Amino acid sequence: MASNEKSRSAAEIVAAEWSDILSYGRDLINPAVPRAAYQHPSLRELWPMVSHGVLYLSRCTRWPWTNDVGTAYPLVEGGYRVRRRSDKSLLGVVDTVEEAYALIAASLPDGCGPAVDGTPDDL
Repeated sequence: MASNEKSRSAAEIVAAEWSDILSYGRDLINPAVPRAAYQHPSLRELWPMVSHGVLYLSRCTRWPWTNDVGTAYPLVEGGYRVRRRSDKSLLGVVDTVEEAYALIAASLPDGCGPAVDGTPDDL
């Protein structure tokens, strides 16, 4: 398979997952969260997944997913704490979901591009 065919395939897989997540109801995630992330083209290219009401993004579509993209965790008192699991760094604490995903987009790892259809070993 040519590399551009694989890229298209990965892009289609990612787009389908985004479509599903964007249709989730409040029982799975606050709908404003995936909508805010999806507004950033660089984040829209990453593999999205939801667990316990939190949106995670990965540079690959298969487990084990990457953990070097920031994640926005809602705070009880309001706002979001943005952390990167790979190095346990706090990227910031912000007031809005839009600010959280702007910070995540600005803090992507060097060379971060569209998600690949594979595991971190395929990056």
